[in-house]
Order: sequence, then structure tokens, then C-alpha cells
Amino acid sequence: MDTCQSGTADLGVLIKQGAEARVFLSSFVGRKCIIKERFSKKYRHPILDSKLTLKRLNAEARCMTKARRLGVVTPVLYGVDSVHHTLTFEFIEGRSVKDVLLEFGSNGVIEERLYDIATQIGTAIAKLHDGGLVHGDLTTSNMIVKEGTNQVVLIDFGLSFTSTLPEDKAVDLYVLERALLSMHSSCGDVMEKILAAYRKASKQWSATMNKLAQVRQRGRKRTMVG
Repeated sequence: MDTCQSGTADLGVLIKQGAEARVFLSSFVGRKCIIKERFSKKYRHPILDSKLTLKRLNAEARCMTKARRLGVVTPVLYGVDSVHHTLTFEFIEGRSVKDVLLEFGSNGVIEERLYDIATQIGTAIAKLHDGGLVHGDLTTSNMIVKEGTNQVVLIDFGLSFTSTLPEDKAVDLYVLERALLSMHSSCGDVMEKILAAYRKASKQWSATMNKLAQVRQRGRKRTMVG
């Protein structure tokens, strides 16, 4: 999503705008927070649009809450506003994994730190998948290294859904793999480190890894065809 600089009196300062939602920096009982607003689509019938928007809002809230129950570090969800279609969560102070890895690419990799980040990512995804949850948008932009603790926090569960199918879990991993290859190839094989942690933490890794090989093969064929 593109960064914006405008703001609104109601929700705070607009910091990101995407196809489905706007993200604002605001405050909640005296502390910084993030407000995510799912906006209406003018091309849809108003009643249908409201139902779909509310359904997706509630699904995101449920998936985020479930992820925390599974032991995955996510921002705390403060509230759901079904009238204005907003979610309010804890603001995480820190840098995206994307920015950390890009810095490694420019200034040289700190192997110990890279291993720690990759291990945390692989372990978190394993907890999600073993719990029947698929993130749906695993990119390094949707992971924050928390300032002071170096804890990796997963954010943006807007495309998340529940599934126990190895195919869905494999696609989740493949999305991350493609993101790493396109953006962070200078950091070495980060995905192998992530998958090593995934295999160690997951009880169901075997079926997912078998499917991942098939998903990769399909991806290569699509690339060759163009």
C-alpha cells in the first residue's frame, strides 16, 4: 500500500491506503493506536456492500484473535466498530522486516540477527497453520520487528481465513517465498532458514511441504508460459 500524508478529524492521520482499506495513526485512551477502516465500494449495491464489508471486518478480527490464541505475536485488538467498519489495534513501535532486510542487502547481512528473524517467522507461520489458520498475505511488509525486543509481530490479517488444507498452507508459504526472492535475494536464502524453523515447529509440516513442491512447480510453469 502507498504511504499518504493527509488526515481526517475523525480517525486520525491517514498513513496507508489500499484497495480495500485505509489505515490511520490515532490514539486510544491516551496511547498510540492504528485504526483500519474498510471503506464501501461504490460499484456494489449498498446493502450487499455493507454486508460484505462487515463480514470481512469480522473475519479479520476473528482471525487476528485466533492467531494470538495460537501463540502468534500480533497487535492487541482494542475494538471493532461494525457501524463505521473499523478495527482499532495496538500501535507497534518498530521497523518492518522488509526495511530490516533491505538494510542488510545494502550494508551487509548480520547473520545472527537474520537467523533470529527467520526462525521467529517460520515458528509463527507453523503455529498459524497447525491451528488451521492461513494468513493470506505473508510479505515482509506485514511483519514488524518490535523496537527494544526484536520480537517479530505479524500484522494485517485482512486476507486471512481458516483452513486445514495443505494446499492453502503451501500457497501461503509460496507467497512469502516469491516476496523474498523478488525483494531480498541479496540476503541469501532466507526462505530456507524460515522453512527449517517451520519444519521444527509444525506437527503437520510434511503434507504442507509436499504441496509446496507442487505449488512451486505450477509457479515455474506459469512463468515459462508468461
